[in-house]
Amino acid sequence: MPAIEGTIAPEIAAAVSDASRVSTRAIDRVAYASDASHFLLTPQAVVVARDADEVAALLRAATASRSRVTFRSGGTSLSGQASGGDLLIDTRREFRRIDVLDGGRRVRVQPGATVRQVNMRLLRHGHRLGPDPASEAACTIGGVVANNSSGMACGITENTYRTLESMVVVLPSGTIVDTAADDADDRLAECEPELFDGLVRLQRRVRSNPESVAIIERQFAMKNTMGYGVNAFLDFDSPAQVLAHLIIGSEGTLAFVAEATYRTVAITPRITTALAVFRTLDDATRALPALVETRAATLELMDATSIRVGQSFADAPAQILGFDVTSEAALLVEYHATDDDELAELAARGQAVLGQAPLRTTAVFSPDAKARATAWKLRKGLYTSVAGVRPSGTTALLEDIVVPVPTLAPTCDALQDLFARYGYRDSVIFGHAKDGNIHFMLTDRFEGDEAMGRFAGFTDDMVDLVLDAGGNLKAEHGTGRVMAPFVRRQYGDELYDVMRALKQLCDPSGILNPGVIIGDDPDAHLRDFKLAEPIEVEADRCVECGYCEPVCPSKDLTLTPRQRIVVRRGMARAEASGDHALAASLEKDYDYSGIDTCAVDGMCVTACPVLIDTGALVKRLRRESANPVLAAGWTTAAKAWGPVTRAGSIALTTADAVPVGLVRGATTLGRAVLGSDTVPQYSADLPAGGPARRPRAGSAGSGPGDPVAVYLPACVNSMFGAAGDGIGVTEAFTRLVDRAGVRMIVPDGIEAMCCSTPWTSKGYSGGRAVMARRVIDAVRAASVDGELVIVSDGASCTEGFAHIFDDAGLPYRTEDAVDFVARVVLPVLGDIPPLVDSLVLHPTCSSTQMGLNPALLTVAAAVARSVTVPDAWGCCGFAGDRGMLHPELTASATAAEAAEVRALDADAHASCNRTCEIGMTRATGKEYRHVLELLEEATRDR
Repeated sequence: MPAIEGTIAPEIAAAVSDASRVSTRAIDRVAYASDASHFLLTPQAVVVARDADEVAALLRAATASRSRVTFRSGGTSLSGQASGGDLLIDTRREFRRIDVLDGGRRVRVQPGATVRQVNMRLLRHGHRLGPDPASEAACTIGGVVANNSSGMACGITENTYRTLESMVVVLPSGTIVDTAADDADDRLAECEPELFDGLVRLQRRVRSNPESVAIIERQFAMKNTMGYGVNAFLDFDSPAQVLAHLIIGSEGTLAFVAEATYRTVAITPRITTALAVFRTLDDATRALPALVETRAATLELMDATSIRVGQSFADAPAQILGFDVTSEAALLVEYHATDDDELAELAARGQAVLGQAPLRTTAVFSPDAKARATAWKLRKGLYTSVAGVRPSGTTALLEDIVVPVPTLAPTCDALQDLFARYGYRDSVIFGHAKDGNIHFMLTDRFEGDEAMGRFAGFTDDMVDLVLDAGGNLKAEHGTGRVMAPFVRRQYGDELYDVMRALKQLCDPSGILNPGVIIGDDPDAHLRDFKLAEPIEVEADRCVECGYCEPVCPSKDLTLTPRQRIVVRRGMARAEASGDHALAASLEKDYDYSGIDTCAVDGMCVTACPVLIDTGALVKRLRRESANPVLAAGWTTAAKAWGPVTRAGSIALTTADAVPVGLVRGATTLGRAVLGSDTVPQYSADLPAGGPARRPRAGSAGSGPGDPVAVYLPACVNSMFGAAGDGIGVTEAFTRLVDRAGVRMIVPDGIEAMCCSTPWTSKGYSGGRAVMARRVIDAVRAASVDGELVIVSDGASCTEGFAHIFDDAGLPYRTEDAVDFVARVVLPVLGDIPPLVDSLVLHPTCSSTQMGLNPALLTVAAAVARSVTVPDAWGCCGFAGDRGMLHPELTASATAAEAAEVRALDADAHASCNRTCEIGMTRATGKEYRHVLELLEEATRDR
């Protein structure tokens, strides 16, 4: 078990300019210990590096202190290369810059940007990155370069090795080399003469050995991330370029890549897709050679277990439904083209091959984007989804191999025999069949002599199987620790010796990621297994893939959803081993890092392949630890919510009229006495209070017809007044429906109603039950037991009301006011002259989860000539009152978006939830209003 406090060499600490970016706390070390692999190594210290110069200083200090260094960015690697037991350097947080060059034909990227973030920036230019890994939502450029990641379509022609133009690297000596510089070779020779001369010698050695050349040409004709990319010695002449391409796929063992410049790939605009279900896996794999000949862009294989799991998806493709899976397998076949004629010709070739294949039902190619997205969601989520249904307490281990396509069918047959021989039931096979690259997953409790003996025997037999088939033991996941003992077996003594010499040249002190790729331990693949301790039911199926991290508002402040789960597993592990002091330390720090600063916004579930809502777990933990006095107080507040909201509104109006220092001083004192998670912090950017809702009871809108909806004005718009001189969304919405000739019902007692989010987010179940009962009783009567749709005017409030009805088992329809206006009001209003030229729009976490964003964009487009959603958009972290309790959360969550918004300098700024508008106003200094206020203004006096 890790110690409560880690250790760090004084030289390392001195190399970091800000001590707050250095941590030896147990909670931070445990949080960073886990990545997506099945290995668990806990670092002694974690440093968040600021820039390349600081990394250079850290590497010089590590060399001086003999500290071992591992770099961590996205943490989605699967072979153990992103975990280490000494110094772990976070290169994600401060390394996210993206510079689009030459109209998108090139892009310069830092290692902390995700593939999806880069591709979103390139999309408007009609280009994309060549590498297309399934984990593109979370994997970062640092890992894509370090692993030479590929993916579904890129093969070996569009991976980083083939599309990288240049890189800025930091060598273990601290030397920084920009391979794009005209004098890169001269600088390398001047600053690193031994390395320069050694590269030249190794290149001569490889080129002069016919056997080495033959092995390299054979193994690198397929996907290959086994060992170092020694094909660079054949493919490039410039020592700087040889070094750059050796660093690609070197998994952080040779240097740190601070920046990479890619030549991008033009997006082919025409795509057609078919999901073909074969009767057996053998049938599917034997159809591959013919399909490859048709120039298919992708051929993704999924076996019976994959299909069985996919059938449980809420949006499973129709092709895999309606039958009991036995031995079936599927191929996701896709063609890309520049025009319709070319696409039709390619699809006809594919249809001809599939028409002769033993399919369960006829496969039909379709250009439908929605059907394509559904099929790819199945494929991209396979590993995490299959792993997510594993028995609690077991570990999912994913391997990837590649063999020549003609040998794929017998290789898959032999793999299934190995699964049976070693007792790995429910193992799964899937992958990029076009390239002969398949992934397979084993699930077990890898603990004890029997389990580890089985795994060792299976691995030895699998290695023999793949090498006998002329394949590579790693295709795209990297060698890591899991295949390091077998590099020599794949390449032979001579090339393995070249690789060891290369490691010695680049990293003579051996500080970078020891044990990865090159190592002396024949049992390295059997050590440091991560055992997934059972914790809470909400989180047990987590595979620690990290897909949730980019969307989490607290990712740069405290913990991510993955880390919240990882730390709870660390607590369970500590308790199970009897280390109660460590468990207590983790629990103490978890209160703030894991619970208080979680926005419980649910954005994690939108990215999680197994649909874990870590916010729901945090809400339960808050319920279980709720202060009984505070809980009773909030229950009392629920019973008298009308007076409470009016008191809050009056307090804000009063505070707005007196010197800020007096009010802030009072709240600061209250926070000191009662706790920062209890008393909100007042700040000058908070608006005055809003108007009462009681006068709105009865009918809203106009027109001769019957009411079409029940309108529940949100209490948040009553407590917080409108921005500036605005009228607020409640008044704006009422005027808009009036102009459209639509009538709605506002229930009696509206002043005392709330969506219950304040109680659910804080874990006060008693008050939530009081409020839910009140809302249900009022809405049941007003809506004629659900005949009318229920509309509210704050996105999070609409979501909260929907949860009330869903939890009660009531099939009531809820709709946000923005959706209602887009659906009912806009068509009646007709053409609307734009109110402003440019509008920056901030969708919210609730609008995203409810599918409200298309309507939000429609309304925004009605009031502005140009609408921009910032590339760095994300949840603002204000989360009701969380942004007042912990303003540092909103400051961190909005930092990147705020900088982009300030640079855009638009005419207007809008969102669809009052507290989010307050949070974004605070973050950007720009006045955010509800988008319906802008629409009302644009249609005024018509």
